[in-house]
Amino acid sequence: MSLKKDKFSLKDKKFMNLALDLARARNGLTGENPSVGCLIVRNNRIISVGQTGYNGKPHAEHNAINNSYEKLDGAKMYVTLEPCNHYGKTPPCTNTIIKSGINELIFSMEDIDKKVKGKSFKILSNKNIVVKKGLLKKEAKSLYDSYTKNRNDKLPYVTSKIAITKNKLIYKKGEKRITDKTSDKLTHYLRYKNDSIMITSTTLNIDNPKLNCRLKGYEKFSPKRIILDKNLKIRLNSYIFQSAKKDNTIIFYNSSKNKKINILKKKGITLIKFSLNNYGFFDLNKVFKKIFTLGVRNLLIEGGDKLTKSLIKSRLVDLFYLFQSHNKMLKNNDFKIFTSLDMLNKKYQNKTTVSTKLDKDNIIIYKK
Repeated sequence: MSLKKDKFSLKDKKFMNLALDLARARNGLTGENPSVGCLIVRNNRIISVGQTGYNGKPHAEHNAINNSYEKLDGAKMYVTLEPCNHYGKTPPCTNTIIKSGINELIFSMEDIDKKVKGKSFKILSNKNIVVKKGLLKKEAKSLYDSYTKNRNDKLPYVTSKIAITKNKLIYKKGEKRITDKTSDKLTHYLRYKNDSIMITSTTLNIDNPKLNCRLKGYEKFSPKRIILDKNLKIRLNSYIFQSAKKDNTIIFYNSSKNKKINILKKKGITLIKFSLNNYGFFDLNKVFKKIFTLGVRNLLIEGGDKLTKSLIKSRLVDLFYLFQSHNKMLKNNDFKIFTSLDMLNKKYQNKTTVSTKLDKDNIIIYKK
């Protein structure tokens, strides 16, 4: 019996893991381009690193090469995704790599973009650069789930979250907090990692949320706000209206309230009149297709029971966060229960599910 020898060493795996960490750190912040991590090594010593720039440029390979204080002749590059080889908003990374003097390159996953896939391997190999691929491919594939969906389906990658009490309440009049402050920080981290956030006008008018990222130092990464408001019920004294400006708020509506429409337009809000389905609601899949054309690539949805139920029923969520408080909440005359827990477990059964403790709360993550 013969055993297939692993073409990658333990040190190769260590360096690629570091490159993947660099890519993860910027995932969701690179616009239409994938987040890529890159390391340059000589004699098992890291001499430079690079990440894809915010909003997608410069590319990680370009940054790593430019960041180096040493000559790169004979160096080795580790990169999480196949380098680009065509002219777009930036020159081809393959050209930069060839000019740098790097003589070996390892990448984790082939690019799914047909303009790139498999071609960079040939281009670099023809320039006498040793090229290997497939190192930690499984980990890279998971990292690029959103990029794959964006490119293949022309849809944003959808993350949804909801917080419930131990007795499944999601709202009670007079109570603002369900989960603890540590869970709140995770919520703000999700806002930081998604370029846009969606709620309904019902949630807006009940909670008057800010929908911004309030992690210290990351406020500028607050997502664009998208409101589903078919009858234009948004309150003009709400934080969302008061803080609206050009390019930070979109409202989907189906109404002829011209006075309200004019007020919202003067505030700089983007209004999109959208048809309703036979049940009198927006077709969410069509809404997602529309916002994709507007540049939305990673969408966080903080919905109430109805919106969340619709998303789960249609399996439109790629990643779902269920925040479960350890506390029960006594019911009064005005409360709401999360009615879709059984549906959530059924729809996402046999899929990747992770359960973890965050201080006193339990977080269950469902992955499509």
